[in-house]
Amino acid sequence: MPAPSDWIEHRRGDGELVGWMRPEGDGFVVFDLLGRPLTDAIDWLAAEETLDGLGIGYLADPFELLLDDGRWLRVRLTEVSPDHIRVKREDWGAIDIPLLEYTVPFPLPARLRPFVAA
Repeated sequence: MPAPSDWIEHRRGDGELVGWMRPEGDGFVVFDLLGRPLTDAIDWLAAEETLDGLGIGYLADPFELLLDDGRWLRVRLTEVSPDHIRVKREDWGAIDIPLLEYTVPFPLPARLRPFVAA
């Protein structure tokens, strides 16, 4: 599912998309690039500051994907768009193992979550 048409893109000074703001009442709800809501309704300036402060560094963090067999697989994000999210099995840069890639819908589904070390 693509980003809804009423979401307003917010870009950094260099043009890089960092998230969206959705009008709600007299304010705006902020969403990150994975489609996760970050705030309740806040004013425009606070929404911009939230997205500018967030940046895109979190996209480099490890995630885990729930596989059909019930196992969690550690993955890295490889592509994030308002249409879908692509991930690959975490391979720590190894070139001698098969590449395993998965595509999940946008926004971030429950079966894809940030990795938390036990």
